[in-house]
Amino acid sequence: MVSPAEMEPPPAALPPEPPVDPGALDAVGAVRSGDRVFVHGGAAVPRALVAALVARGRAGELREVELVHLHTLGPAPYAAPELAGAFRHRALFVGANVRAAVQAGRADVVPVFLSDIPALFRTGRLPLDVALLNVSPPDAHGFCSLGTSVDVAQAAAAAARTVVAQLNPAVPRALGDAFVHVSRFAATVAVDAAPVEEAPAAPTAVDAAIGAHVAGLVEDGATLQLGIGAIPNAVLAALRGHRDLGVHSEMFSDGVVDLVEAGVITGARKPVHAGKVVASFVVGTRRTYAFVHDNPGVELRPCDYTNDTAVIRRHPAMTAINSALEVDLTGQVCADSLGTRVYSGVGGQMDFMRGAALAARGKPVIALPATARGGTVSRLVPTLTAGAGVTTTRAHVHHVVTEYGVADLHGTSLRERARALIALAAPAFREDLERAARELFLL
Repeated sequence: MVSPAEMEPPPAALPPEPPVDPGALDAVGAVRSGDRVFVHGGAAVPRALVAALVARGRAGELREVELVHLHTLGPAPYAAPELAGAFRHRALFVGANVRAAVQAGRADVVPVFLSDIPALFRTGRLPLDVALLNVSPPDAHGFCSLGTSVDVAQAAAAAARTVVAQLNPAVPRALGDAFVHVSRFAATVAVDAAPVEEAPAAPTAVDAAIGAHVAGLVEDGATLQLGIGAIPNAVLAALRGHRDLGVHSEMFSDGVVDLVEAGVITGARKPVHAGKVVASFVVGTRRTYAFVHDNPGVELRPCDYTNDTAVIRRHPAMTAINSALEVDLTGQVCADSLGTRVYSGVGGQMDFMRGAALAARGKPVIALPATARGGTVSRLVPTLTAGAGVTTTRAHVHHVVTEYGVADLHGTSLRERARALIALAAPAFREDLERAARELFLL
């Protein structure tokens, strides 16, 4: 058996913390000990405000401040061990920069569907004292765009007792339901700092094979949900021969821009927001951020809209493409933990898996390499690693894809699933998997 630690990739290098801005230090004066503070996520991290807040913590001015956010790009200095008395993180999704704190018990994790988070803020189930945002400067009518991350930030801006914002001309002016009026801000600081970039990884031959299999499931005119990474990029690269694809997704990255410019993604057949790319946040390079800026063809909306199954299912041939760390022989999908060690989060996987399943001709897809750690570990396993979370249940799973092919599990028996999934495993692991399946009375 291989331990979860051996499956985990090394953490990515993080950029250095910015110097403390005196104006930002004044702005975060609204934060008091014991407050719960929302931090704008993804590429929209208000880094000047975060640096100022951390400086106050290091100076001993703050105790037991709880920081709440989705994943954030760049450093998370408040999660450092030496600041445990000043700050504690409540993770709504675990990113690489807080993973060590979570796994060491210095941070808390909330297992929650992405679509449910805005209501936690609005109803006071998870009350917010302060929200720290990174927004575009106000337009002629006083409205600031939330830029690259609307997701849960709009609900946080509406629900927090106090809202503090960076007014940042480098923030792309995203359109859609993406605006907060400047009158909502109790304090602001002028900052000119580009959103954090994350370039997608180059697909490998395995990724390309998976991408080709997934592309074979996509109809012309289908609407796509997919994320960032080598496999989504490989899928997009394999779709260049398709026509009139649409996007309704919780997020998108550079690969979508490629297909829009190639005329493959047009949104022409979408029954909802026809002709528009709809998402909740974007992560990518400056090319993606420039594409979003003031573009009427892109609408960013809160995730309780983008991830609402009632909205998702309105798209015929909705194809939701998600990933996993492990899939067991009954079809249970773990995408958020390595055994008992939380790795990421529930996120929007189930929102889109169920929404796509309910759509006419919809296809929920789990795509993953058959192995990890240089081919030494199978991701198709007899049973999930002890303590692993079930992100997508075996009753919700439909298509599973590896480089070895596609299995459609919907409506199949456990015996049929075991055979289909063993066929998707790397050949070196199939005999062991078959033996284990017989011991589990699956075959």
